[in-house]
Amino acid sequence: MLLYDCPGAPSPRRVTLFAAEKGIELPTRPVDLRAGEHFGSAFRAINPRCTVPVLVLDDGEALCESEAICRYLEVLHPEPPLMGTDALDQARVTEWQRRVDGEGLQAIVEGFRNAAPGFRDRALPGPEPVAQIPALAERGRSRYRRFLEVLEARLDESEWLAGAGFSIADITAFVAVEFAERALQSPITEAGPAVRRWHARLAARPAIAGEPALR
Repeated sequence: MLLYDCPGAPSPRRVTLFAAEKGIELPTRPVDLRAGEHFGSAFRAINPRCTVPVLVLDDGEALCESEAICRYLEVLHPEPPLMGTDALDQARVTEWQRRVDGEGLQAIVEGFRNAAPGFRDRALPGPEPVAQIPALAERGRSRYRRFLEVLEARLDESEWLAGAGFSIADITAFVAVEFAERALQSPITEAGPAVRRWHARLAARPAIAGEPALR
């Protein structure tokens, strides 16, 4: 297997943290997004959508969505379980994973890509040009502020997002709030106390504390 990665980008980071929590060592190849490498013909041949991460399997098949990659790794390496155990636990993890992705991470991306000069005509991922819409940048920031309120309420009543156990939902939320620090200039210090405590617990986990610099 080979993981096409981009240090610092949120979607690949979800995969690398997930793998690290399971003790999986994935061979990686960095893709230089700033230089536009993902739009080049070599990478398009691997993923025509021009996005990372991509996990190329030993038979050449490519998985091009972070959650699909994590699901694949979960089945291959079921311990420790990060996507739930019994039916209800799996349902809770899926629910919070969807909420974090849709209400949190996508809000940040909306706020960032519609405002950052480097994403002019690239407001949406993919090979086709998409114009920035300033109103969507503000909407993304507003959505993210509401998401932090959702996180605060949940983590005030539960140690982990999906219930008793640490899961992929916590990984995705952690990646989101850290991405927001850079993309939206929204430092974790401005979040509520429950979110800050949760963030500190995650940051101290060996898989996260041992990350390479510049992720």
